[in-house]
Formats: sequence, structure tokens, C-alpha cells
Amino acid sequence: MDERTEPLDALTRQAGRWLARSAAPAERHTTAVVAGPYDRVAWRDVYARSAALRELAAQLLTRHAYAPDLLADVFLCAYQAAPRLRDRAVMAPSHLVHHQVVTALTQSPDFAALHRQTAGDAYAAALAVLAQSSALRGLLERSREARERTGRADRARQRAEAAAADVGEALRQAAEEAGGQGEVPAPAVAAVRRAVEAAEAAEDEARREDGAAAQAMAAAVPGIRSAARTAASAAAEAVRQEAALMRAWGVEAGETERMPFDERARLAERLRSGRLARWAELIGRFRQMAAGERARRVENATGELVGVTLGDDLSRVLPSELAVLGVPELRAVFAARYAAGELMLYDSRGEQSTGKGAIVACVDTSHSMYAEGPGGITREAWSKACALALLDQARHAGRDFVGILFSAADKLQVFRFPAGRPAPVTEVLDFAETFLGGGTDFQRPLGTAAKILEEEFDDASRARGDIVLITDDACEVSENWTRLWNAVKRRLDFRLFGIAIATPDTATASGSVLESLCDNLRTVDDLTDVHTTADLFRVI
Repeated sequence: MDERTEPLDALTRQAGRWLARSAAPAERHTTAVVAGPYDRVAWRDVYARSAALRELAAQLLTRHAYAPDLLADVFLCAYQAAPRLRDRAVMAPSHLVHHQVVTALTQSPDFAALHRQTAGDAYAAALAVLAQSSALRGLLERSREARERTGRADRARQRAEAAAADVGEALRQAAEEAGGQGEVPAPAVAAVRRAVEAAEAAEDEARREDGAAAQAMAAAVPGIRSAARTAASAAAEAVRQEAALMRAWGVEAGETERMPFDERARLAERLRSGRLARWAELIGRFRQMAAGERARRVENATGELVGVTLGDDLSRVLPSELAVLGVPELRAVFAARYAAGELMLYDSRGEQSTGKGAIVACVDTSHSMYAEGPGGITREAWSKACALALLDQARHAGRDFVGILFSAADKLQVFRFPAGRPAPVTEVLDFAETFLGGGTDFQRPLGTAAKILEEEFDDASRARGDIVLITDDACEVSENWTRLWNAVKRRLDFRLFGIAIATPDTATASGSVLESLCDNLRTVDDLTDVHTTADLFRVI
């Protein structure tokens, strides 16, 4: 061992390159996405509320020690309006795989479509994370060597930083032992030199591990990019399907964003697993078709010109009639013809809705309605889709809606949706998913519908309601019931529309019970064609 003393300033120059590192080691981040306090709170909140996220993190922890940090990055790049990634140089080597994963995700072709659905929506961003679970598992498996190498590089870098700190501590002790002339005793000099040698060795090791990690990462990049594309595609499809499912059931984006996380998760699960979940697309198409027909309907308008008629509507008077007013002697003749309703007018034809009272949908839920028709669609699904479109129709027109589910005479259930209050989606689902089974009876549901319209007439003086009977069967009604039905129908001035779902034993031919009861009856042969009832939504 060298027993000579050495000046402190010379010793300090030898150890100088390590002093800055020991004083302030470079900050190494464990998150690839730059996040503010609000974003971090959003992630912690959604993670605490979602058992599925915590379960996924636990599963991934068996493959990757930093799985929760990876999930946070995937969540944040979907949640933030403009996600910003850190520079790789400031990332902890152990988390460089995360940086590559998020980079690949944001560059995937499907990410833009996904981000439109998830930005600012913590629930949708969490759904996107869960939808990527399978791809993330595969990604972690394929990047195992890169993660091991970056982990070793991280540990080597930590050892190098600790060795640099040891140099600083050895130099501090040397300064304390230096004499008045600044000469450091030989043992302290030897301690500083040993610390410097250890720091150099640790730095060399860290440099080698960084190089090996970089090579492993480069080898893993193609696989990460491929897995990221798969993950982004799966997430975009999952979020799109859930958004479409919500829209199909009439749940608007603004409404879901205001829902508490747990409530929204329960609703989504119910929509995905409910009785009519597989028919969500049909329900959505029906409601969109009805909305389109509403847009085409012209209320209180003259419509297409088809000829000339007589009347007193001055807005449709022919120019030749108005020319008479220019002759003072003929003005009295014009006035007399106006008073008698004998002016020549343009005749026109247009569509006007006449219903003002409630819309009552009587939906057959007998056993036969469970059978599948064309396209594998059940008669129940088709009839419920039509009924939900009628609910939309009522709400758009400011009318009450009542859904009556019926089968045999002893099986009937009524769902009311007043115009003056929102229609909770849970109640709409209860109506859509209820199925009674049994035989078919028309008298009780139609009688109940008439009684509801009668109560509305007595309480609010609203007449001209509409009843829509949707069934795949026909049954007999008594003569006495028919007399009472016709009497109440004349008094309340309502209309009965019939939709008969055609089956081999459905009696919809001329003279059938349905034809005699309904003011407007149409037969549906193809359950995949939602347009078979399109005109219904222009006249109701």
C-alpha cells in the first residue's frame, strides 16, 4: 500500500468525475407517460374501483415485477387527451420495455380510433387496458430476455451510483483527516483510491449491461410492435362494441360519462350478458331507422301538389283567384266564395302524425315468440327492438309510453315510461328482458291498453292515443268483448296498429281476427328487414 500523503486538491481532482454523481444521482423515471396529479389520481381511483384491473395486475406480476407501472402507462396513453412520452434517457432501465410498449401502442393504426373513444373517459380507458390483457401477457412473454437484460442493467446502474456515492464519502473523510497544509494521510488516500477503482469497475459493468440491454431491446422491438398492434386493435374493437351497445340501448355518451364507475361497470356487464345482448345490433338498427323516419315526416305541411280542390285555406289559393281582388267590383264575390269555402286551392298530399295520447305497445311474449326466424333472429328480439323504437318515438314526441308484455290470460306485466321524466336504462332493460311464456290471449292486454288510454283521457283530457299489437299468433275474441272494445275505441278515438310476425300457423289472411281489430295491419315475413315497419314511425 502506498504510504505517502497526498494533497487534498489533487485527490479531489482524481475523484472529481464521481462527485457530481454522488451529490445528485440522475433521476430515473418508472413511468413512460408524463402524468400530472389529476391523471395520477384518475389512475389510482380507477385501479381501486376495478377488481378486474387488480386481478390483471396480479396475473402479470407473475411475469413482470413492474406490471402495475406498465398498466398505468397503458391506461394513461388512452386516457390523456394528448399523451406525452418521456425521453428514453431519463427512464429507469428496468422500465424501458414500458416505454417501447407505449410507443408502439400510440403508433399503431388503430390507436387513433381507440383514443377518440377513451380520451378523458377513465372507464373507457380502463376497458381498453383490460381488452389488451391477452396481448400484454404475450408481449411480456416475448420480451422476457429484454426485460431481464434491462433489469440487470438497472441493478448495475444502481451499483455504479452507490460506488460513486462511496467515492464522495471517502473523499469527505479524507478532507476531515487532512492537516493544516491540506495533506491527506496515506490510509485516507488509499481509501479514496479504492473507492475510485470500485466506481470505475461498477461504471464499466453498467456500461456493458446497458449495451447488452440495448441489443436485447432491439431484438424485442419487432415482437413488441406486433403485439402492440394486436393490443390496440383488440382495445379499439372492445371499446367500439361497448359504445355501440350503449347507443343501441339508448344510453348516450354524456350519460355514461356522468355515471359512477361501479354503476357503469354493472350496466355494461348487464348489457353484455343480458337476454337480448346478442341482438343489440338489431335494436340499434331499429332505433336508427325510426329516427330516420321521424326526420322524413312532415307535420302540418301541405306536402306534394297533386291537383286543385275547393276550400278556404288562403295559403293555398290559386293565383287566378287572388287576381280577382284586383278588381273592386269582384271583391264581394271573392268574399262570398271564401265564406262558403269554395275558393280554388292547390290540393296536396303530405304525412302528418295525428296521435297525441300515449303510445302503448302490446308485445306478445308467448312461448312461440322464442323461436328463431330468418337470420337466426328470434321473434322476441325483433318485437322488443320494435317496441324500444316506439319508446324512442314517444319520448321524441313528448308522449307517454306504456309497454305491456302478455302471453296467456293470466300473464301480463305493465311498464310505464311517463313523458315528464327520464327513462332509466335499468327500467328499459327490465322491460326488454322480461319474457313470460305460455299461450296467447289478446283480450286482456288490449283491454288493459284501452283502460290506460281511458285513464289518460279522464285525467288529462288527452285522446287520440296509439296502441301497437306485436304478435306471431292469432286467437279468438268474444263477441261481447268486441262490442265493448269498439265502443271504447270510438269514445277515446285511438288507433290500433297490428304487426303480425308471419308463421306457418298465423292467420293473417282476409277476415282474420287481427285484420278485423286493427286499423292498420302489416305482416312481417323477414325478421332481418327492419324497414318492413318503417312507415309505422311516420304515422305514429
